[in-house]
Amino acid sequence: MAASEETSALFPIFILTIMAIPIVPYTITKLCRAASKKSKSIHCQCNDCSRSGKYRKSIFQRISNVSTYNNLTLLLLWVIMIILVYYIKSMSSEITVFDPFSILGLEPGAVESEIKKKYRRLSIQYHPDKNPDPEAHKYFVEHIAKAYQALTDPVARENYEKYGHPDGRQGFQMGIALPQFLLNIDGASGGILLLWIVGICILLPLVIAVVYLSRSSKYTGNYVMHQTLSTYYYFMKPSLAPSKVMDVFTKAAEYMEIPVRRTDDEPLQKLFMLVRSELNLDLKNIKQEQAKFWKQHPALVKTELLVQAQLTREFAALSPSLASDFRRILETAPRLLEELMKMAVIPRNAQGHGWLRPAIGVVELSQCIIQAVPLSARKTTGGSPEGIAPFLQLPHISESVVKKVARKKVRTFQELYEMDSQERAELLTQTAGLSSEEVQDVEIVLDMMPSLTLDVTCETEGEEGIQEGDIVTIHAWINNKRGNGLIAALPHAPPYPFHKEENFWFLLADSVSNNVWFFQKVSFMDEGAAVTAASKAIAESKEGSGASPKETSKAVAEAVEKVKGGSRLVMGKFQAPSEGNYNLTCYCLCDSWLGCDRKTNIKFKVLKRTRAGTRGAVLADEGPIMEDGVEEDEDNEDEEYDDDYESEYSEDEEDDQNSKNKNQAANGTTNKNGEAAESSGSDEE
Repeated sequence: MAASEETSALFPIFILTIMAIPIVPYTITKLCRAASKKSKSIHCQCNDCSRSGKYRKSIFQRISNVSTYNNLTLLLLWVIMIILVYYIKSMSSEITVFDPFSILGLEPGAVESEIKKKYRRLSIQYHPDKNPDPEAHKYFVEHIAKAYQALTDPVARENYEKYGHPDGRQGFQMGIALPQFLLNIDGASGGILLLWIVGICILLPLVIAVVYLSRSSKYTGNYVMHQTLSTYYYFMKPSLAPSKVMDVFTKAAEYMEIPVRRTDDEPLQKLFMLVRSELNLDLKNIKQEQAKFWKQHPALVKTELLVQAQLTREFAALSPSLASDFRRILETAPRLLEELMKMAVIPRNAQGHGWLRPAIGVVELSQCIIQAVPLSARKTTGGSPEGIAPFLQLPHISESVVKKVARKKVRTFQELYEMDSQERAELLTQTAGLSSEEVQDVEIVLDMMPSLTLDVTCETEGEEGIQEGDIVTIHAWINNKRGNGLIAALPHAPPYPFHKEENFWFLLADSVSNNVWFFQKVSFMDEGAAVTAASKAIAESKEGSGASPKETSKAVAEAVEKVKGGSRLVMGKFQAPSEGNYNLTCYCLCDSWLGCDRKTNIKFKVLKRTRAGTRGAVLADEGPIMEDGVEEDEDNEDEEYDDDYESEYSEDEEDDQNSKNKNQAANGTTNKNGEAAESSGSDEE
């Protein structure tokens, strides 16, 4: 029994060790990350954002930020570890070393007469004949009598003096880190031990693996369902207009799981009447269109109406249950839109090109959802290709204010943005009727908006000119400046109830043939990651071109300074097409702000191959990524897309009428008369 008690004491130590191995380093890492966070505020300071509560620094907000599931779980595990430490400490204090002199109350080295005298006194006190207490009897037999025997018997005393135990040298004992109840079952210890080993070593890892694999088989690394990606890939078409992107976006599997309640019917009917003008219904057959809309899957109907509630800011029409679904939709919207963007620009043809038109539509939808601006506001009006949508993202600016400002010949958002602050304040106060406090809010938001510039070059590393099949390297610097001096910032978006970081999409595309040649996601939030990526890219580029170590170090240092100054490097490769003169456009599109997108034209000529070998074989290994049924009609393309980047929302009706006769060209057709290879870039506002 004593041996089992000693071995079972190892179980708490075993559990404590297993818990401490992952928890201690994870806690240290978490504390280091929390200590390294910048205290500088990067969110909007206008009154609208302050009232939204997203960035409130109250005690309740701080407690809610700390009281996450991860933090509470970590705290609970630390409490359990502290309890185990206290239990092990108290248990170890109960385990005492056998010391006969201490038991009898004698000094070490006492003579036999003193030992016998002390034994008689203790016998009077603890002997069963003198003391009927069972505990006294137990103490007398297990301690006093054993100690007296160890000191009076010559052999036992010699063993004690040599080996510390009256029975002589003790053999090596091994303990099992199991609780005591598993070791005290007579005749069943072997079976219980076997079940314990099977459960801990086999069943527990198996259950964890099954749970992980079942979840990983359902979701991607971006926490988007695989079924959603398949749906987006299937419904993504090259001719998809920006207004039709909504129909694809709402078909996500995440939204199909939103519960449909009978109690939501009446609130959804009221919401439908409020947002009906934004649903692209044919007013000539309004009854048939409404019936067709309500015949869709109930989850699709609810999702589209709730998204339209965000775009039109009809928050008051939402019931408590709809408000919960509304937040769920908006929380997952950025991730789904990012994956939808990737479905638009991933290689779809043999040349490895994606589609430009649906990519622009996805970005436009993302901008409208974050800023809560209706898609109809993007219609071209008054000479502004983006309509009044950029104005509506500003605080205290409504459609009536935009009309008043337009009377002073300020018809585009860019004109308002580029005005002097004093002149703009006079315009908004005297013409639009805004107060000085409201004008200050507008200035704060304008100072938060990113102002982008692009510097793009294309070249063939180590060669002069660009020939057919060459691997062309695109080298682009995107510089971001704000009026308040920040590089990384959170967008002004008080109607959007969650934190949203700015993301930018860099696209190298041929707007005539609707092809995206190259794309990359860009962020200004993580400066450290940007420095590492730029340094590595520049170093590899210089080493590949045969530059000396000194030149490489200088180029890397310059790149690091650019990144710290607010620039981000975009580098990529694409295979040079057939001989011809190409006029491409580089887009930098923001997914959170309206009116901040920039583009620059880049022209280059591809010569007929005269150099030996073909460096195009590097890309040939990847192979084309094609979708069944997408490209079978592409050879008959006779029409071209508008070369200007603008919202195509106003052209939806015409696109719908001609959609049966209009197909997209997978390859741009150009004149093959290029004589010299060159590349150039110029900014266009």
